[in-house]
Amino acid sequence: MIEFDPRRTPVRLTPRLVVGVAGLAALALAWQLSASETRNAAAVQQATAQLSELQHEAFTQAEAQPGYSRPENIPVEVRRGETFEAAIRRAGVSDSEAREVVKAIGSTFDTVNIKAGLAFDAAIARPRDQRGPVRLVGLSMRTGPASALTLSRTFDGALKLRELEEKLRSETTVAQGQMHGSLYESATQAGATPALTAQVVKLFSHKLDFSRDIQPGDNFRMVFDRTLTEAGRTVETGDLLYAEIEAKGGTSRFYRFKENAKSPTQYFDENGKNIRGFLLRTPVDGARMTSGFGIRRHPILGYNRMHQGIDFGVGSGTPVIAAGDGVVKEVRWNGGYGRWVKIQHSGGWATAYAHLSRWSPKLRPGSRVHQGQVIAYVGSTGSSTGPHLHYEVMRNGAKLNPKGAKIPQGSALSGRNLAAFRAEKHRIDQMLTGKGARIASINPSPSDREKASQGS
Repeated sequence: MIEFDPRRTPVRLTPRLVVGVAGLAALALAWQLSASETRNAAAVQQATAQLSELQHEAFTQAEAQPGYSRPENIPVEVRRGETFEAAIRRAGVSDSEAREVVKAIGSTFDTVNIKAGLAFDAAIARPRDQRGPVRLVGLSMRTGPASALTLSRTFDGALKLRELEEKLRSETTVAQGQMHGSLYESATQAGATPALTAQVVKLFSHKLDFSRDIQPGDNFRMVFDRTLTEAGRTVETGDLLYAEIEAKGGTSRFYRFKENAKSPTQYFDENGKNIRGFLLRTPVDGARMTSGFGIRRHPILGYNRMHQGIDFGVGSGTPVIAAGDGVVKEVRWNGGYGRWVKIQHSGGWATAYAHLSRWSPKLRPGSRVHQGQVIAYVGSTGSSTGPHLHYEVMRNGAKLNPKGAKIPQGSALSGRNLAAFRAEKHRIDQMLTGKGARIASINPSPSDREKASQGS
């Protein structure tokens, strides 16, 4: 052990280390005081956004100990079947140091029951002579949607653990813009999550064929609640309140509404008509129609014959959903159709799905299914030249063109429910002008910019 010698001149810390440690202490102090003091909103947002980054920067920019090079940042992700300690060792540190890190972090974070994919950044310093293990300078890891921890090595070699918790706020967001590429890409740029966008695709599949009806430049708008950090990072999204797509020369609008507390969430057009049609137009997401209904030359048999459904070209394994509520009549191998499912709906209607790779677990004849429920997965079984879904619609046993069949539409609200719906519609319409909601736009048109400025 090195003893203190009063005759020896103390070693001076480098300015960079002093700045790093002082900055880290200042940030920690600011974090503690923020719970009891009211600050300017802009200052809080900036401090919260940079807090984790600055703390990590404080230890990564510190001078390494004698004999070691400057610190470098190593991103690490826990692999399947790997322990947290083993993941730390992959950064190059010694076994003993990895155990020390796990012990320090284990006081506030469960380092045993971790999942593959957990990511963290390790700041390490390598020996200048390239011999021996690296030295861990610090570690930074997000432990939750709004929480993180940093482990930094102080000037005396000890490990210091700090926990961070970001403040959260809720808001209603209007995501809008023009479509360039897929709806997923465009909506994500405007702040929507993939899950919300998938919900929109499912809603509009009653009226639109996304493979043919949507064109570049078509406008869309979505209204939804979300929880986000003061820095603006989305932590969680709530229900979709409204969705609008401009396509085929017109605009379709759908509003969220519940008739009562116990009723399911449903979506209605501006007149209070339920958009939930009897059958979906497309029972698979992201598909393009590759073969229509009618006489065609069979790609395998080589002669003309009646094609009694429509084909959707889509990747193998893509989920296939029930086009409507009903009872499963058949789940079997059906010759050239390959793996096959047939569902009986009310009013003499039925739908069938063919060339499936597999069926959903527990799907049996007699099972009751609901519209939008996953029943199988796209494949290329039977007489098929490649992965696709063959979809048929029948009425009293007669096969109809799914694109032209006159399928029953949804019901309409009336009385008190219609009055309550109109009140909710008015509230959402106000949000679309920027009143009570934040508008996030991509490729905004002049009218969009005007609305956004009016709401600010």
